[in-house]
Amino acid sequence: MTTRWLTPDEQRAWRAYLAATHLLEDALDRQLQQDAGMPHLYYSILATLSEAPERRLRMTDLAEALKITRSRLTYAVTRLEKDGLVARESCPSDKRGSIAVLTGEGLAHVERAASGHVETVRAALFDHLGAEQVGQLEEICAGITRALQGADAEDVPWRRRSAPPCG
Repeated sequence: MTTRWLTPDEQRAWRAYLAATHLLEDALDRQLQQDAGMPHLYYSILATLSEAPERRLRMTDLAEALKITRSRLTYAVTRLEKDGLVARESCPSDKRGSIAVLTGEGLAHVERAASGHVETVRAALFDHLGAEQVGQLEEICAGITRALQGADAEDVPWRRRSAPPCG
């Protein structure tokens, strides 16, 4: 098998992508730590739950939505539970399953943090792009996402499901 090395153009694009994503994630983490006392992942959990029906999601569905392992999610939700921002309930149809529920305090916390978070996203990313570039960014990222989570990618950690949905 012959290695398909990156071309110089691909290498520059790859390194630019890595630099941008690492710097963006760092900027989001710093802002959220400073303003909300939590890392970006914890904010993402709260924000995702705030948009879910009845502010609740089965843990496996939450892990898939966030593209993280269930063990990493469990650790984060345990911390958010201790802070009173999330509660966990048993799944009525599956004794092994659990549901993460955003508490009233958690909703208030994410609402207070949202303005600063959106401003950081805008300042770090969208203020540097034109309207056409925003569309291109969406198209590029959506294409990568489709390729990485396509039908052949059933073995990704957040896709592994051993139980039926709660009901």
